[in-house]
Amino acid sequence: MIEKDFVTEGLRRTRIDEFLEDELERAGYGGMDIQVTPLGTMVVVYAERPGMVIGRGGKTVRAITQTLKNNFELDNPQVEVKEVDVPELNPKIMASKIASMLQRGMHFRRVAYSTIRRIMGAGAQGVEVTISGKIRGSRSAVAKFVEGYIKKCGEPSTRFVKEGFSTVQLKPGVLGIFVRIMPPEAVLPDKVDIIPPTIEEAEEEAAVDDAVINTEDENDVDSLEELEDDAESLEDDVDSLEELEDDAESLEDDVGSLEELEDDAESLEDDVESLEELEEEIEEIEKKIEEISDDTSDNEVDKN
Repeated sequence: MIEKDFVTEGLRRTRIDEFLEDELERAGYGGMDIQVTPLGTMVVVYAERPGMVIGRGGKTVRAITQTLKNNFELDNPQVEVKEVDVPELNPKIMASKIASMLQRGMHFRRVAYSTIRRIMGAGAQGVEVTISGKIRGSRSAVAKFVEGYIKKCGEPSTRFVKEGFSTVQLKPGVLGIFVRIMPPEAVLPDKVDIIPPTIEEAEEEAAVDDAVINTEDENDVDSLEELEDDAESLEDDVDSLEELEDDAESLEDDVGSLEELEDDAESLEDDVESLEELEEEIEEIEKKIEEISDDTSDNEVDKN
């Protein structure tokens, strides 16, 4: 089945990588790449010190080629050695360096921070160093050191982020070192480049800005004139309000005079009522006078 062939090929590549890592540890092994061609199988080995990979007179390369042909069943293998341009940006090399420093007895924090400074000084966008194992005592633990910007998931993490792994045997046990590096040439999909304008575009933009400023000035003048008109209308309104206040005061005076007239009318009504009472009293007096006169006339008649 096709899946079985893929698994077999992947397993063989992993075994070849582990073999080269063990053989070329002192040479600063930085990974390998296998290319199948019609003439045979091309194995490209990346190393920090290519001279140690080649050996004196090509002895080491010939031995590696023979081992690849016999033990890993590669068809006409050809080994090509390439030097790593910037070893600090190769995670395999840096993981091996961390392992060697831990083997010499250095503290893991000092090793991790010094390695991160070297990697970031080489121009990396981000780095993550993970050391796991019995680093503090008898119990296993994990220490993670991160600096810069590094992708953790998605297509950019698998495409741009480089990974390297190494192990080191210490007295408490085996420590695992995992290094992830975001190289400086990685361009993320969300990056936006702002192109500076040319001279002509800058002149056009300046002309447009001047026109906008002129129109804004004209608008400001118009708005000032409108404000002046509004101020004049407000002054007229104030004058009219003052006139209305005067009219209100005159109306209050008229109301006061009317109230006085009402009081005079009420006093006149009282006088009229008193006059009517006097007239009634006069009438009663006249009636009494008439009665008295009648009585006197009667008495005179009786005397006669």
